Amino acid sequence: MKIKAGIIGGAGYTGGELIRLLINHPFVEISFIHSRSNAGKPVHTVHQDLLGETDLKFSGELNNDIDVLFLCLGHGESKKFLTENKISEKIKVIDLANDFRLNLQSEIGNRKFIYGLPELNREQIKTANNIANPGCFATTIQLGLLPLAKAGLLKDVYTTGITGSTGAGQSLSATSHFSWRANNIQAYKTLTHQHLGEIHESLHQLQASILPSPSGEGPWVRFVPWRGDFTRGIFISSQLQCDLSLAELNKLYEDFYAGHPFTHVTKEPVFLKLTKGFKKEFCAPGCRNIQQNLTASAQYEINILGNTLQTNFKKGFIYIQYNALPTDESGDIYIPDVRSLQEYLMYYAKRKILEGL
Repeated sequence: MKIKAGIIGGAGYTGGELIRLLINHPFVEISFIHSRSNAGKPVHTVHQDLLGETDLKFSGELNNDIDVLFLCLGHGESKKFLTENKISEKIKVIDLANDFRLNLQSEIGNRKFIYGLPELNREQIKTANNIANPGCFATTIQLGLLPLAKAGLLKDVYTTGITGSTGAGQSLSATSHFSWRANNIQAYKTLTHQHLGEIHESLHQLQASILPSPSGEGPWVRFVPWRGDFTRGIFISSQLQCDLSLAELNKLYEDFYAGHPFTHVTKEPVFLKLTKGFKKEFCAPGCRNIQQNLTASAQYEINILGNTLQTNFKKGFIYIQYNALPTDESGDIYIPDVRSLQEYLMYYAKRKILEGL
């Protein structure tokens, strides 16, 4: 029996990546892809690479005969959608926007959203009915800092990050045009980026001295984001004082991420193309510690390995982490020795054929 999934806002970047994963998932059936502006049009007229992959059309109607609903809307639109549309409480909701990430904003009606970063809230996600996906910058920054927070080692953090143009979404703006991005970079939202709130709440879970909001009191994350001259990807470097040796730091990171298969710790210098274009790796924190000045770097591919693949279905029908792979009987993700979702599906099909012989 397949999981029936509905997608709201399927014409955007995030919706497109989600469709690409789910149309080939052996345990999922897409019941509808909602888009008011594209209702009635074949999905491949918007996501042109899907020509020949699916005959699905965008719908302007909602259907409650589903198991899970993905909200791929713009920030602020998910809350409005759930307020204006009656969605059965039996349907699990996964929101890819920022509407329900913060604790004070995590409830609407009878729905309570869990912050969906598996490296932090894996067990809660398994039993959650409503999941708020983390932000792109927030995810990358947190994965570089979570091991230090768990060890109580975080002091003031100075973070610089650069992002590709797809992080701004599909709507046009002056800074998303090719002619503006080409051969150009720009700092923006210096020390005020909207992801700082969720970053602080997550770090506070592991280290109480980090206040749940960036007030400037106690240790806090000072973040300067940059717009980069590329389409996809994020690269983060965070600096702070730390007395541990490099060997101790590597062990700290390796131990923390030992049970998280899509976060890879490396002792080599990290760079954006480690993840760019692959549905395999998510993040590779790399540590450098020179004269007690620690730099933790991390990167991932935005959209493919940022928003969509952080989605988690509830354990009980399936628990999907990052690469949308099926799980074993315990409910944990099952990972054969393959490099991508496409290779996994081929592996899965061959395994089923052999089982039938």
